[in-house]
Amino acid sequence: MGVAPIEVEQRATGEDAALDAPWVTIVWNDPVNLMKYVTYVFQRVFGYPKPKAEKLMLDVHHKGRAVVSSGNREAMERDAETLHGYGLWATVSHDS
Repeated sequence: MGVAPIEVEQRATGEDAALDAPWVTIVWNDPVNLMKYVTYVFQRVFGYPKPKAEKLMLDVHHKGRAVVSSGNREAMERDAETLHGYGLWATVSHDS
């Protein structure tokens, strides 16, 4: 017979669950980049339509940050590095 259901539940709620959590790329507000430029970068890098790019830009501007992408760690690190190339302040974190 396979793994007992209680063992599966323990794995799903333990540390393994945290490791399986998706990662996110966060863009932080900065005093340098213009809002129009940040919107352009979100459209260019992620292919977001202008309304979504503007909403994310406004979150960055008003809330100080916005989650702009989510996925596995390597992909999020690539996204952050790409955003750094455009001069944006971006970090990678576990989704919470």
